Amino acid sequence: MGRLSYMMKRAAKMDYGAMLKTANMLHKKTGKSRIWLLSDMAKCAARYNAGYIDYKIAEMYRLNDAQRATQITRGISNSIVARMNDKKFWHFFDNKTEFNQLFSAQVKRGWLNLLEASEEDFAKFLEGRGDIICKPIDGSSGQGILKCTPEEYGDPKALYQRLREAGIGIVEDKVIQHPAIAALCPTSVNTIRVATLLGDKKEGIVYAYIRIGNGKVMDNVDCGGMAAPVDIETGVITGVGANKAGETYEIHPMTGTKIPGTQIPYWEDVKTMCLNAMHVVPQVRFVAWDVAITEDGPVFIEGNSFPSHAIPQFAAHFPDGIGILPRFEEFIDL
Repeated sequence: MGRLSYMMKRAAKMDYGAMLKTANMLHKKTGKSRIWLLSDMAKCAARYNAGYIDYKIAEMYRLNDAQRATQITRGISNSIVARMNDKKFWHFFDNKTEFNQLFSAQVKRGWLNLLEASEEDFAKFLEGRGDIICKPIDGSSGQGILKCTPEEYGDPKALYQRLREAGIGIVEDKVIQHPAIAALCPTSVNTIRVATLLGDKKEGIVYAYIRIGNGKVMDNVDCGGMAAPVDIETGVITGVGANKAGETYEIHPMTGTKIPGTQIPYWEDVKTMCLNAMHVVPQVRFVAWDVAITEDGPVFIEGNSFPSHAIPQFAAHFPDGIGILPRFEEFIDL
């Protein structure tokens, strides 16, 4: 009855216009009929808790039932988060100032809570600084993030007001990334998404992907960036860059740098940092850490208590159609 109630609520909230738009797009891409695609989407929703975005990104239309059962769909991901992460403790990750305070040893950069700072505090913070990154306190997917250069510091009072009016709650020093990572795309800080899980069976890193920008300040896939899988043992990028549109890149289109085969510097330090950090708030057992690599080692950008399931779904990273869910089953029963 609980599952039936969940499905009824999902059906009531479904964006049927977007679902039809997806079917039209996939019809042009695959030649499959719209009726078949819509019917198959409904089947995947009922059987695998898959939304139409899951269906598109994981290319479920080309998978058999056994392959589909290995995909981490929205419904399955949400159930893992609900089971593993006590919502009363999400604030340590959702609130960026709380995160920076709790993980200051791993953040390793100057920052200021703009909601509590006066104009004078802000002006003092800017003294002698380079570029700063300005974020909403509780934003996600790169939304609302701005970069300010020293040329914009001319009138700190005006900048303070502009940032407050834009909903900015925290300002931080810009991370200067390692040249090996900047070579992939220099316009963004290309972060590694490392997901850790304090499972019932075992604990450790479930998956790791590098997110690479494509011309914008952000590397996020929701902002046009791409992602590529990283081997957990070696830190070597093992696959092509892929984005939400289904485009794949072995060679970065901006820089001409080959993506597969790139070694992530300080990889053992990255793993150690994330594995230690996952015990700091043990009530939040499934966390996706966003890690930047500087010339001096890894630093945290943020931690996510409700990790997006989009990146570990990209079909380009699972050519045999077997998704990442079996990896989760090594840690927890599903």
